[in-house]
Amino acid sequence: MPRVRRASLPVEASRRLREATARLGGEIREMRLRRGWTQAELGRRAGIGRMVVSRAERGVSRLDVEALERIGLAFGRRLTLTFGRDPIDGPADAGHLALQELVLRLGRQAGYRTGFELPTKPADPWRSADVALRDDRSRRLVIAECWNTIGDIGAAARSSMRKLAEAEDVAVGWWGTDPSSVHVVWVVRATARNRRLVATYPEVFAARLPGSSATWVRALRHGTPPPVEPGLVWCDVSATRIVAWRRS
Repeated sequence: MPRVRRASLPVEASRRLREATARLGGEIREMRLRRGWTQAELGRRAGIGRMVVSRAERGVSRLDVEALERIGLAFGRRLTLTFGRDPIDGPADAGHLALQELVLRLGRQAGYRTGFELPTKPADPWRSADVALRDDRSRRLVIAECWNTIGDIGAAARSSMRKLAEAEDVAVGWWGTDPSSVHVVWVVRATARNRRLVATYPEVFAARLPGSSATWVRALRHGTPPPVEPGLVWCDVSATRIVAWRRS
């Protein structure tokens, strides 16, 4: 992000504040209308005046943090105030890179040839697999999808299945039509959010990733044959080791 000169700081700060105020005002109005509340009703629930709500929705009032917190509580939503990414911090995808680094290291130690962001469709370079583990002797290709945070479960599952199909074409390009196998495993950071997500939808994950997690851990650590079916393994939060997903 370009550095803002000291002389232009007030101007830039004012511009950003106007944009944020307008965005918040629109969001407040949408939430209020979804609930069928009047401005007076929202003001009553938030403990602020109706005119304060009106000005906030029109983006003409610079609400303080306490007023925003009150409005958030009235809607049952948490107010989150954060700075953008620090430009002198590490890569924006540092968490994801740490997972990839771990899988690449495990794969190399297990005897695989490793690949980072393997293009699964050369015509579309942006379509790639997070990590590819290649064993030419057994003509085996393992695609590891690394998940720092799982967002849309359905989209993630469809993406993995698409990459699996595309990786099968890649395998044919490497080894010809001789028998070969392509496998997919999810390596998921074991955050409280991700664990809660998997625990909330266990049948969904079991149906899409039925391969034995313990067998997958051995395959990634030691290079033993992986399950035919896709699977899921946990990675600890610090991205130093993988453990099996123990289904309830």
